[in-house]
Amino acid sequence: MTNRFGKCIFVILLLTCINCTAFAQMVRPFRQQPPITRQNRFNGQSAPKPTKIQQLKEDYISKRLALPPDQTIRFETLYLQYMQEKRAVQILRRINNSDAQANGADQVNKALEYERELLEIKQRYTVEFSKIMPPEKVSVIFKSEQEFDTEAVRNIGERRPKGSAAPQPPGN
Repeated sequence: MTNRFGKCIFVILLLTCINCTAFAQMVRPFRQQPPITRQNRFNGQSAPKPTKIQQLKEDYISKRLALPPDQTIRFETLYLQYMQEKRAVQILRRINNSDAQANGADQVNKALEYERELLEIKQRYTVEFSKIMPPEKVSVIFKSEQEFDTEAVRNIGERRPKGSAAPQPPGN
C-alpha cells in the first residue's frame, strides 16, 4: 500500500514539475524597437508604440468623430500612420532644438525644414482622411487634437505644486 502511495506522489510531483517547466517556456522576451532617426524613418521602419497619453488622444478623437464601424477601422489605421510620421519628425525637431546642438543658421534651417515636413504630413493626411469621411469630420480630427493637447497641458499645470514655476530661460 505504501509503495503504491509513493508511486502516486512521485507521478503527481513529476507532472507538476513538467507543467511548471512548460509554462516557463511560454515567456516571450521583450523586444525593444530601435530609436527613430532621420535615416531609418524613411527606410520603412515603424515608430515606437504609442504611449498611454497618445492612446488616450486617439480614443478621444475617435469618440468625437463618432464614425460607423467600417469607417472607424479605416480611420484608426490611417490615423496611426499619421501619428507615427508626425512623431518621427517631432522627435527630430526636439533633438535639433536641444542645447546639445550647435546654435546658428544650420539649427534654424533644420527647424524650418521640420516645420515644413509636419505641414506636408498634415496636408497629405488631410487628403487621405477625406477619402474615408466628409471634410467636416476631417476638420474635427485636427480641432480635437488641439483641444486634447490644450487640456493635457492645462492638467499638467494644475498638478504642478503651487510653489514650483516653469523653468525660466537664462538671462531673465
